[in-house]
Amino acid sequence: MTTRPTNSRLVRQLLRSGGDALARGPAAGRICVISYHRVLETYDPLLAPEPDLATFRWQMALLAQSFNVLPLRDALAALDAGRVPPRAVCITFDDGYRSIHDLALPVLREFKLPATVFVTSGHVDQGNMWNDRIIEAVQALPDGELDLGALGLGVYPLRGLADRMTSIGQLTERTKYMPPAGRQAVIEHLSALAGPAVSTDLMLTKEMLLNLDRNGVEIGAHTVTHPILTSLDDDSARAEIAGGKQALEALLGKPVRLFAYPNGKEGKDFDARHARMAQEAGFDAAFTTAVGAISRGNHRYQLPRSRPWDATPLMFGLRLLRWLSGRI
Repeated sequence: MTTRPTNSRLVRQLLRSGGDALARGPAAGRICVISYHRVLETYDPLLAPEPDLATFRWQMALLAQSFNVLPLRDALAALDAGRVPPRAVCITFDDGYRSIHDLALPVLREFKLPATVFVTSGHVDQGNMWNDRIIEAVQALPDGELDLGALGLGVYPLRGLADRMTSIGQLTERTKYMPPAGRQAVIEHLSALAGPAVSTDLMLTKEMLLNLDRNGVEIGAHTVTHPILTSLDDDSARAEIAGGKQALEALLGKPVRLFAYPNGKEGKDFDARHARMAQEAGFDAAFTTAVGAISRGNHRYQLPRSRPWDATPLMFGLRLLRWLSGRI
């Protein structure tokens, strides 16, 4: 995402007036929760569609100027009270990348926008996410082919940027649903093939996490190690859900009330068992990656949360209004 479009007064007025009109009808009492992972200093085709800083900035400017951006817990309280303002939006981030602190936080402060970060507790101060380790390895490997036939994962071409982008996507998807031990074995095999490539520490440190909290960014939980919960037995899944909460509470010295499911597809990545576990762990609400807006009819532990990927302010804003109206 390299576009740097102008957020014009006409666009802002159109979105505000359209959102206000919808709030008197189908969008009444609805909230859009937008999700991000990381913000990049500059565009990287291997990390598409993560926004670069310029893209993220115009998106935040649009939200500040055309929508009512609420802290996530306040939005849920307003939903329960029947007092959701028109054009209600919340901003969230997943996993706990340090770019949230270094790049996103200054922009959020500039526009006085609240946000929530769902943190994978086991990666605070150490290591990178498994998918980032795949990207690192594929970047470091020489041109040719990556043969993972011995692991049952096939062969991947690496003859140029397009090949590497496709191979990263395929390998990530095929590895995602492995049991944690099997996925770790693949990561270690790739790291051995790639050799001693330079590894960048991508995740938040404890001090960064505390600074986010001091700056009013709410910290939510996202398990300990980011497994696909349906790949675990019940005891392990419960430990991941409750353990992430406990670790973050110990670090912050305050309750952690909100949870987001890793990957977040209902019925595939988590199911009703895990929703019950989140409630039993003491969370007030849990979030999926389903497209659309939250309404009072939603299950409190299966709340939708997604992100528009549109490249212009008008289309970005119109998609949010579409979701607020109940159309997906």
